[in-house]
Amino acid sequence: MKINKVIGQVLKWLFVGAMCLFTIYPVIYAVVGSFKTNAELTLGGGFFPEKWHYENYTYAFEQLDFGRYTANSVMLSLFTVLFSVVTASMAAYVMARRTFPGKKLMSALYLCSMFVSIGSVALYPLYKLLSGLGLTKSVIGLALLMTGGQAANIFLVSGFVRGVPKELDEAATIDGAGMFRIFWQIIVPAIKPILGVVALFSFRQAWNEFVSAQVFTMSNPGLKTLSVAVANLRYSANAAAEWHIMAAGASIALLPILIVYLFANRQFITGLTAGAVKG
Repeated sequence: MKINKVIGQVLKWLFVGAMCLFTIYPVIYAVVGSFKTNAELTLGGGFFPEKWHYENYTYAFEQLDFGRYTANSVMLSLFTVLFSVVTASMAAYVMARRTFPGKKLMSALYLCSMFVSIGSVALYPLYKLLSGLGLTKSVIGLALLMTGGQAANIFLVSGFVRGVPKELDEAATIDGAGMFRIFWQIIVPAIKPILGVVALFSFRQAWNEFVSAQVFTMSNPGLKTLSVAVANLRYSANAAAEWHIMAAGASIALLPILIVYLFANRQFITGLTAGAVKG
């Protein structure tokens, strides 16, 4: 039995190690490759560069305007996080605490939208809508687009709201608190862990978004996000000679999201485990 247990533990850790290797290796390779010349990157050779070429990043920021694209991605991600957290928490509070005509129908529609992906079919009508509202000339319009389709977040947060005792709402109502004050001073502090998870997911989605960002910035290249700028390098006239610059751009796009996960890891785990306890 002990031998079987040891073999099971060894196999388990070998599997975990292999999965970690397959997950981390592309990231490490992209970062290391960003310091190589294009010849080293395309012709193979050692894993590490013969000489570390830091000027790849200087070229990306100064000649290809990656500084602007990074700032666009940061603004888009922050606005998306703000809009997502506010709308998801408010909608979840109403769905969990209030009774109104059509509530069951709305819940059913939200549930259906979690399993039906419209995808690129909706891009044109959404673009026409935002264009009619004059929201295609700033990242705020794209952030509003990214905020839509939050059915999963709403259901996730509403489960936490239901875990907050209703007696707190009733006591606050007796003291004269209105609906918004109850939401802001009682509900929001109690559901901070799950709001952190929603913020993290929203940041990741906005930072990595490509298709919507590509479509909605075609008429205004100055609003391109970092993911769009890196992808467009592949289709440029000098694409064959700029793999090292593409690697530098990919590294610039990778590092911020890794840093966010590093600092938000505890909040993320807390939100998921608290949700598991609340059932």
